[in-house]
Amino acid sequence: MAIFKTLLVVVQVLSALGVIGLVLLQHGKGADVGAAFGSGASGSLFGASGSANFLSRTTAVLAALFFACTLGLTLLGNYKPQASLGVMGASQQPQATQASAPSASAPAAAAASAPAGPAVPK
Repeated sequence: MAIFKTLLVVVQVLSALGVIGLVLLQHGKGADVGAAFGSGASGSLFGASGSANFLSRTTAVLAALFFACTLGLTLLGNYKPQASLGVMGASQQPQATQASAPSASAPAAAAASAPAGPAVPK
């Protein structure tokens, strides 16, 4: 279980760094003014609008992966396994409760049958 938790933490950190990087790479709504000064994306690998779609879709996938890892880590953090009694623990537990019940009532029964006062010899 610890290996799975470590793997989820690594994936979460990498997806968080990816989301941060992709958000910083994307152009905002006011990026059209920058295109007038030579930073247009028409000659890029993905075309004029292809890079925006690719970056936004990749950001959405990484964000979904980040949230899934966060949910998984939350569920693993709240998981409390029950203590195992071992192979023989299950058969010994009912016997222990049965044996302790008569021994607890035996002193009470002996006290009830004993005489109330001291016995005086005649």
